[in-house]
Amino acid sequence: MAIEATRAAYSRRAAEYIELLGSMDAVHPSDLQIVSTWARAVDGPIIDAGCGPGHWTDFLATQGSVVWGIDQVPEFIAHASSAYPTVDFANGSLEGVDAGSGSIGGVLSWYSLIDYEPSAIQNPLREFSRVIKLGGALLIGFFEDSLVNEFAHAVAPAYRWPVDAMSAELDSAGFDVLESTVRRTTGERAQATVSARRRNGL
Repeated sequence: MAIEATRAAYSRRAAEYIELLGSMDAVHPSDLQIVSTWARAVDGPIIDAGCGPGHWTDFLATQGSVVWGIDQVPEFIAHASSAYPTVDFANGSLEGVDAGSGSIGGVLSWYSLIDYEPSAIQNPLREFSRVIKLGGALLIGFFEDSLVNEFAHAVAPAYRWPVDAMSAELDSAGFDVLESTVRRTTGERAQATVSARRRNGL
């Protein structure tokens, strides 16, 4: 699905998304622990890439991280800026991050890659690789399955990935995978995380 079509789909349902998922109350305890532990180890500023309603960005700020959020959906940025006025947010693409090369300590990409077709996933990953400093950190959250496959997400078509396949994409983009998790709950989509480190050279 084209980026502009995805943006439009999220714009149309932004209010519903914010209502259902736009607070830390909707966060699973294990996700909270994973992101908190990751962020504490990041050396330098963090970008919440695809920040949505901004609750994770605000959470990281309250935990002491220097962080700002970017998202391509104007309605999300408007909400985030209003709800969390002490945190920095900006409209922006994951494929054209407004940051210098090697200037960022870490990028959090929490379910913000799920709408990318497999043939295009390298575009944001290589942009993350550009802005993250050598040895810097990347944490991604995504839906997991045994094969890369498209499914009918509530907002826009999205993709599930095996951890091994996502890890291979990260390797191609210049990252060393450090750790991964998978959470499977009956009646829910399987959830996965991968933590990686920016290595020296592609």
